[in-house]
Amino acid sequence: MQRDTNAPPLNPLPPVVWALALPIIAMEVVVTLGARGLAGGPGAVGWRLDAVQRFAFSPDLMRQMIDQWAFPPDQLMRIVTYPVIHSSFTHALFVIVILLAIGKMVGEVFRWWAVLVVFFGAAIAGALAITLIPGLQAPLIGGYPPVYGLIGGFTFLLWVNLAAVGANKYRAFTLIGFLLGFQLLFGMIFGGGWVWVADLAGFLAGFLLSFVVSPGGWGRVRDKLRQR
Repeated sequence: MQRDTNAPPLNPLPPVVWALALPIIAMEVVVTLGARGLAGGPGAVGWRLDAVQRFAFSPDLMRQMIDQWAFPPDQLMRIVTYPVIHSSFTHALFVIVILLAIGKMVGEVFRWWAVLVVFFGAAIAGALAITLIPGLQAPLIGGYPPVYGLIGGFTFLLWVNLAAVGANKYRAFTLIGFLLGFQLLFGMIFGGGWVWVADLAGFLAGFLLSFVVSPGGWGRVRDKLRQR
């Protein structure tokens, strides 16, 4: 067997995917080193908690801002900053792995700005979804809602490809069905709260936004409307 000595050791990723992943990686490296006493001194043990207080999205705070119709920028920014901080190293690791894998597949088809729209659109949708749950006060952290948005974009690509060959389009939803089913089961066993609502909202936002931001997306929607 001949090997390409010029091939990169890792599959190249679209730059926009690295731009989304690196802040998450950097944050996790910093808070993990601090928690293990490898950086920052004794006070670094609380860096993760400090980051949660600074970046987490609070549905209760959002409801108060809506009631008062006042949106301080430093508080409103939480709707897009919560994905950079996670509850544990394992939590962050799973998010990063899925982000790199799904982001590569979506980023190789979508334009860079479309990936950003899907990612942050899903993050916002997830935050607003849990805001609608009465009485919920637990903060939202972690990159699952926007990552589920990218899964929505990937599902859209599968849906289009299956439709193009005349196959069953609903097979495209197998991945999200498996993930949500596993998450619901995990939540029933270990207690997962209402986070799955934010994840589902992120997926739906990513899927629907893909109709508009994907290459030829708006034209595809228009053609389907004309066929009705």
